[in-house]
Amino acid sequence: MSGNIILTGFSGTGKSSVGRAVAELQGWELWDTDEEIVRVSGKSIADIFEEDGEPAFRYLEKEAVLLACEESNVVVATGGGAIVDPDNYAAMAASGVIVCLDATPETIVARLSASPEGENAPEERPMLAGTDPIERVRELKSQRQEHYDMAAFTVDTDGLSVEEAAREVVRQFRERTEPDHD
Repeated sequence: MSGNIILTGFSGTGKSSVGRAVAELQGWELWDTDEEIVRVSGKSIADIFEEDGEPAFRYLEKEAVLLACEESNVVVATGGGAIVDPDNYAAMAASGVIVCLDATPETIVARLSASPEGENAPEERPMLAGTDPIERVRELKSQRQEHYDMAAFTVDTDGLSVEEAAREVVRQFRERTEPDHD
């Protein structure tokens, strides 16, 4: 195991923002698989879903996860559904410690709706399309929960600042990986 910190969890739980803060605390690089997909494809994730379909997105996601997991001593922020793919999970588990970030559906929708200039708002999240985004989050989280439960540990980001969540991720990661901890 190369000792990476791999963040999973539903959209809006803080994977990208907490990931940046964790990377800073560790003195490591952040690999955000969604950002890599956008960079490689030249399209937003919403456009990939709309123009090419979910299978095309999942293919690009798998490539991004595998590439990120080949690195050492990095923080990897994955897309919310990446861990569901068995190949992604295997690469993530072999690469380091998988950490699930969690939040309530209400917090998730509020965070996504409050993103700057509507960025990452529910309508920009293809998996959240519909009239009741909170119910859709509940449904998708329920479908993915058994996969999220495969993480080494979970950090509930409700009520935590980005910095507090990052410190908790690092604390629990070090507890599991450093021999000095009992």
